[in-house]
Amino acid sequence: MTPYLLRHVLKAVVTLWAIVTVTFVATRLSGNPIDTFLGEGLTAEGRQALIDYFQLDRSLWHQYLAYLRGVLSGEFGLSFVDRRPVTTVVAERLWPSGQLLLTSVALTVAVSLPLGVLAAVYRRSWIGSAVMVVAFTGYAVPSFVLAIVMVLTFSYWLNWLPVVGNGTWLHFIMPTIAMSGGLIAALTRFTRNAMLDVLGQDFIRTARAKGLRETQVVLKHGLGNASITVISVIGLQIAGLAAAGSVVVESIFSWPGVGQMLVNAAILRDYPVLQFGVIAVAVAVVSINILTDIAYALADPRIRLARA
Repeated sequence: MTPYLLRHVLKAVVTLWAIVTVTFVATRLSGNPIDTFLGEGLTAEGRQALIDYFQLDRSLWHQYLAYLRGVLSGEFGLSFVDRRPVTTVVAERLWPSGQLLLTSVALTVAVSLPLGVLAAVYRRSWIGSAVMVVAFTGYAVPSFVLAIVMVLTFSYWLNWLPVVGNGTWLHFIMPTIAMSGGLIAALTRFTRNAMLDVLGQDFIRTARAKGLRETQVVLKHGLGNASITVISVIGLQIAGLAAAGSVVVESIFSWPGVGQMLVNAAILRDYPVLQFGVIAVAVAVVSINILTDIAYALADPRIRLARA
């Protein structure tokens, strides 16, 4: 397993370096941030002082090398907007995003696994057909459309749920459903397909021939073996949710998380915050992928031996 882990760590380092480089270049193409958030009220002397402090008058190559040195030394700079270390700015947003991500993942697993099992067991009845219709419908509806529909229905028309902020548990309901809607649909389909593959195996017929209860056959032998595939899918879906889903949903519901922070930083051209925010999200996504791959390898001895 050691060479296997080393290969994944090396790939992760290269991926993160590429993300840092692309993000740095992309942010510099948008223009001078000093003129954006300070405007005409800034004197020429003050403007030049800020440019010198943030090294915006240096060449792109010098800025890139300086930024890489800062990243390697743990110095990510100050926010252009509020003059605080970007690590502090991003750290304040991590827990709200983490709360929303955890609740979304919990809802996804709690709903999609039972639905996938039902769709597989009752694949020839109306129950399985109904589950798949719901799954395909949920997969086709984007998260921002679902969020807007819920805002109009439950907040604007019915006035049942709050829209902005994260003060109470009621604030979690709509963002959680919006983030997990597509994931529930996708994981339900993958669970059904994995269960169908397992339920057709010889050892399932052997378990039934021994007189085991159908519930034990389905849950212990069926879902237990299908979970090897489901684990990898869950990891990939969580990574996608952390990378893209939070940005859209947090912006719609004004959720004080990393996603909304990245949108605001992009609008204000706050390079240091935007760059470190993207790095933080990339580290989270890469880490989730590595842990998922390791869990997938540990769950299946054949994969573990092949990759050792």
